[in-house]
Parts: sequence; C-alpha cells; structure tokens
Amino acid sequence: MSASRRSGTTDELGPDEPGESPGSDLLAALLDGMDAALCALDADGVVTHWNREAERILGWTAAEAVGRHGFAGWAVRSADAEEVQARLMSAMTAPGRQVHEFALVTKDGGRVLVRTQSAAVRGPDGKPAGVYCAFSEVHAQIDLERSIALSEALLQNASWGVVLVDADLRPAVVNAHAARALGIRRTSVLGRPLGELLAQGVEELEAALTHVLAEGAPPAPAEMWVTVRTPEGEKRRCWRSGFLRLASPLAEEPVPLGVAWLFQDVTEARQGEQEASLLRFRTNQLHRASRAAAECEDPAEAATVHLDFALAGFADHALIDRLAAAPRPAEGAQGPVRLVRLAATPAGAPGPSRLTGAAGLPVRYGEGHPALRCVERAGTVRADAGSGPPERAREWALERQWPEDAAHALCVVLRSRARTLGVVTFLRAAGRSRFERHDMAYAEDVAGRIATALDLAAVGREEPEV
Repeated sequence: MSASRRSGTTDELGPDEPGESPGSDLLAALLDGMDAALCALDADGVVTHWNREAERILGWTAAEAVGRHGFAGWAVRSADAEEVQARLMSAMTAPGRQVHEFALVTKDGGRVLVRTQSAAVRGPDGKPAGVYCAFSEVHAQIDLERSIALSEALLQNASWGVVLVDADLRPAVVNAHAARALGIRRTSVLGRPLGELLAQGVEELEAALTHVLAEGAPPAPAEMWVTVRTPEGEKRRCWRSGFLRLASPLAEEPVPLGVAWLFQDVTEARQGEQEASLLRFRTNQLHRASRAAAECEDPAEAATVHLDFALAGFADHALIDRLAAAPRPAEGAQGPVRLVRLAATPAGAPGPSRLTGAAGLPVRYGEGHPALRCVERAGTVRADAGSGPPERAREWALERQWPEDAAHALCVVLRSRARTLGVVTFLRAAGRSRFERHDMAYAEDVAGRIATALDLAAVGREEPEV
C-alpha cells in the first residue's frame, strides 16, 4: 500500500504507480505525526484525508474512512448526520476558522464528544475545493485550556511570586509579584544571573534549583533567607519556596526545560516567631538567674551569676566595672570618673565569670571611652568597630581595653537607689550582628539585677553613702 493510502490521502497517481509523487510521503508523515486528529472533505463531502490520531480517537482506519461520503451511518448517528455535514461544509464559504462541538460515533459503537476547528481548503484557482477539520476530545481540549489558563493566571495575577528558571539557572519568565519582591521591573530580571539579584542566599537557591533539575521536586516547601538587592538598598527577606521541574511534553523522554520556582514572603511571620522565641528564652534565663543568685551567700558572686546567665546567646564577653570612689549622685557630680574592674568573663576557654576587683586598681580607659560616657550620662551607650579589615577591628578593641575579637559593644549603667554604681559592658565578636534596641532592653533588665546585688554587697561592707 502506498504512503498516501496508509495516511488516508488521495492524489492523482494510483497507489501502485511507480511515479508516485515524493510529496505524498512527506504529507503522510506530517499528517500521522500531528497531535490532533485531522480529516478533510472535498467539495462534494467525500472524505479525502484521515490521520492516525483520528483513527485512535474513533477506531476507524484510514482505509475505512477515506472515500466515504460524509459521516452518516458510520462516524455520526443518522439523525445528526445532516446537521453535522451542513455545519462542516459551511466552512467553505465562511471566513477564517469555525469551532463546533459534535458527538461522533466510534467503531465499537460508543460516542465521543469532540471539539472541531474547520476551515476552507482553496484550490489552485483560489476557489474553495473542500474543508479540513481538526478535532480532539473535548475533555483533552478542556484540560489544555485549563493548563493554559492556569499558566496565565500564575504569571499575571497570582498573589505569590512565580519565576520560571531555565536550565542555565537564569530567570526566563517572572510574574508581577516576583518582580516586586525582587525590586526590579519584569523585563529587567529576564536572563540575568541570580547573583545579580540577590546579595546573600544565592548559593542555597542555586543549589536547590540544581537539585530539582537533577532529581525532581522536593517533597515539601523550603524556607530560605535571602538578601535582595533593590534600588533602595539591600533587604533581608524570608521566602517560603516550592519548586517544580519542567519537562517538554513533546519529547519521548523528559527533556528538562527548567524549574518553576514559586515563593511567598513570610519574613514578618518568621521575624515575629523568632522574636517571641528569643523573648521566651531570655525570660527563662532571667528566671533561672534569679533562682541561682538567691543561693549565693556573697552578693558580688550573685552579680556574676546574673552576668553568666545573660551571656547565653546574647554576647561573647562581659565586664563589670564599679566606681572607684563612692557612688556618684545623679546630678552635680564633679571630678573624673574612675572605674575598677570587678568581674569579667574568661578571655580564653569558656567558663564562669571571675571576680577580679581585689587589687582595686582603676581600669585604663581613655577619654571618651564608651564605659565612661555611659557613667557620665547615666544611660546606655552602643559602640561598633565599623566596617573594615579584621586588623582594624582588633586595634579598635585593644584601644578600649577589650578582648581583641570584640567588634560590637553595649555599655549599660548600674543604678540602684538613685545612685550610679558602675557599668556593665557586653561585647560581641565580628561574626555576630550589632546590638539592637531590643537587646538594649534585655541588657538594662540584667543590669538592674546586677546593680541590686552590688548595692547589697556595698551595704554589707558598710560603705558610707554619699
């Protein structure tokens, strides 16, 4: 059987003639390779073409279909045949394509609802010579339309970010929500490396995308902290992200087209949870410190207990300096401020704070030192080494008589019974963040407990009041 006959096509040459047109083989291959079912009718309504997809849907082979006059009695019920034939053949005189839905009959007697697109076929003289009709099962068409509608909705109106990343890990399609989250116009995002959009967290994101390309979608969403570069500056955000591997439906084997990355900004919720967790932890630490300090016979030792409990998760080092002379009144104090080291955390291996004030030698703090300013103001003072090489931060710490790895300091005045007793200094290394306002509130709470213990120790020594 010739190629044209196998594909349900007719031409001027007979099926067994040796001079059969080479174009027939090409036409047969094109028709059989189509994803949609296709049939064609000439001007008299005779079926001239019938491809393999039409055979799959209805069960009628090309040999059984080609040459029949219309669909009556085999592909359409007799009662519906006239209407179906008229609507199909009307495409010969109608402009463009016409869309209809018909109930066709399968070879085994079943019925299939199909959606058709029909249009006129023009002859060499430009006049209508017949119609072609492409059809597919309605449910398959609806599934396709739903998929397209879903894609358009996600990429236009979704309330979460959608980014389609190609196999080179560069954004190929970005919806409006994602563009706003990245702080850049949609067209400006496309094709740019992720490293140009994110200052931090890009390694984790690229690793996740690479894993999805190789292994498929993870079983659950993942939360990632990233720092986004925006025209207003860098912003720290937490994105709850889901990933889907995209593969071409047209290939016999899955060909990765990229990854669909869907994310939602949960920064405020996560920050609220972190702050609540931190508050619970610090409240528990204060409670435990109070119980432990109550068992200390020496009030000065109770002060170091409060200091040690406060350090957990809060600072790397801590110092307690008391006034060398009698406590200063809140106002009208005269003369230089001299501080004596009372207690300090170990400089080497971790351990409990040690009382070091037996010698009574003043600390060599220079003019303008944060601890001295804290006492003079009777208020909290923050200080930072600032940005720069590690050597500069080390010099900054040593100049202030602090451990060499200190980069952030928080000095809190010790006040009890309307008197200034000294200052407590909390220090953090360069690898940690600077002290914020919520840290100040916690440090002031700890300082109040330390001041009460030191005041009790002074009363026990019967120091004269000023």
